[in-house]
Amino acid sequence: MNKVILVGRLTADPELRQTQSGISSCRFTVAVDRGFADKATGERKADFITCIAWRQTAEFVSHYFNKGKLIAIEGALRNNNYQDRNHPDVTHYTMDVMVDNVEFVGGKGENGGNGGNQGYNNQGYQAPQSNYNNYNNYQAPPQQAAPAAPNNESMSYGNAGDFEEILSDGDVPF
Repeated sequence: MNKVILVGRLTADPELRQTQSGISSCRFTVAVDRGFADKATGERKADFITCIAWRQTAEFVSHYFNKGKLIAIEGALRNNNYQDRNHPDVTHYTMDVMVDNVEFVGGKGENGGNGGNQGYNNQGYQAPQSNYNNYNNYQAPPQQAAPAAPNNESMSYGNAGDFEEILSDGDVPF
């Protein structure tokens, strides 16, 4: 299984690009704090992880996030390699996160008035947000009746006389 979940801050404003066929992409770097501090200096270090989003997710990231904002990312780790243009005998290797889902993290002040777990994923579903008009006209599907409870009168539970009463738990092996 190849699954990556990151929470960190964007190191720069994400930049939306289009392929020649019109597909949106967005490459950005997330600074993720390590879970411990350096013993000598007491400061926390961070890892800088390159992430790539495509299509609607890329548009969502470029529109709602900017430098310094907290972001939660879910995706898969991808290993890429390419030849150096100036030195054809040199191969560069990179590890990138291919983003599947993105969510806001933090309180309302953290991400420009947007709260907790609102986000966007590659399946095209966006979490409902009260400040969008397109969700105000939503009607829930009709509720189905719950299945009837079974009639216990016709069930037999056996004879309680088939069991022996234990007076103490001294003989129990555990």
